[in-house]
Amino acid sequence: MGFRGILFAIFLLSLPAVSFSDPLGDEKELLRAAAVQTMVDDLGLVESGIPVRELEGWSVPRKVVVRVDKPERLPALQAVAPGVELVPVSSREEAIRAAADAQVLIGFCDEEILSAGPGIFWVQVFSAGVEHCLANPAMLEGNRVLTNGQRIASPALAEHAIALMMALVRGLDVYHSSQMEGVWQREAELGSGEFMELEGRTVLVVGLGGIGTRVARKAHGLGMRVIATRGSRREGPDYVDYVGLADEVNQLAKQADVVINTVPLTDQTRGMFNAGFFAAMKPTAYFVSVGRGGSTVTTDLMAALESGEIAGAGLDVTDPEPLPEGHPLWTMPRVIISPHTAGRSDKSRDRLFLLVQENLRRYVAGDAMYSVVDMERGY
Repeated sequence: MGFRGILFAIFLLSLPAVSFSDPLGDEKELLRAAAVQTMVDDLGLVESGIPVRELEGWSVPRKVVVRVDKPERLPALQAVAPGVELVPVSSREEAIRAAADAQVLIGFCDEEILSAGPGIFWVQVFSAGVEHCLANPAMLEGNRVLTNGQRIASPALAEHAIALMMALVRGLDVYHSSQMEGVWQREAELGSGEFMELEGRTVLVVGLGGIGTRVARKAHGLGMRVIATRGSRREGPDYVDYVGLADEVNQLAKQADVVINTVPLTDQTRGMFNAGFFAAMKPTAYFVSVGRGGSTVTTDLMAALESGEIAGAGLDVTDPEPLPEGHPLWTMPRVIISPHTAGRSDKSRDRLFLLVQENLRRYVAGDAMYSVVDMERGY
């Protein structure tokens, strides 16, 4: 089933809930299950090895507080959670008021909400990053389960990373500046960089997870040599020439014409792109970041750009974030900034809804769930 099939399944699921014993209900459930399996296979979503019913503290939920972007999504959620009270909310304040006797919280991870809902056992967040959620002491109390939206936006994020890379190596940022001035300027000053053909060049993907694997596949499709690092093991797909461990990243940076950061933010990755890393890069190489802003030491990045240690940077994430008005990064030459929007697409939201719906079905049934966060590792 392709994406059109997924959309058709979501359309049917948005119809009023019917019993699965009815022909229409059976067809809707089959389509929903097929759409879920297609998404799981395509994105490589991981199922927890432990059914939630085996965890101390689990019970069939009576009340679920859920943040919904469209009211018409509620019947499809109710269809997979028969007999469970679903309370739709659109704000943090509404969630606080509704949390008191809830067992599930979907769409928020907030200290005050969790404190107001001591019986909340499962929290589903929509984002892939969970550092802000894990910063809440209440999240770590008891035996709570946290699931996230990891890999859901990977296709869009990978395309955005490739777009930033291609814009930099072709000098589109420089030409765009000339366009804004109304100047036909064919000779472009690329600093320490150069117009680059990507075929045969080397890209280093730092963080070969869901996003990084997508980036690697697309870069390979452009004819690039792909090398990568990951946190704990060396396995990778055939189109990655070499997979190193995290402590090899500076050494591998010496080979790269483009470095693409796709790492989550953990104690191990915070500040890993620092002066030492940028010094290891070629002066003609570009740095692209769609991971987390806190993994880059901003002052070190700016110093590397100013000195010509690296040729330019494409940043979807920054530290601090939002990047303040007047910050020097805004106006630095050979820097392209997008405001943490790389994961947006016309398909990401529907995939996220399908994941939330399937996890709700599994939680109510006590089954193993997708995208369970290891709270000690932070992802």
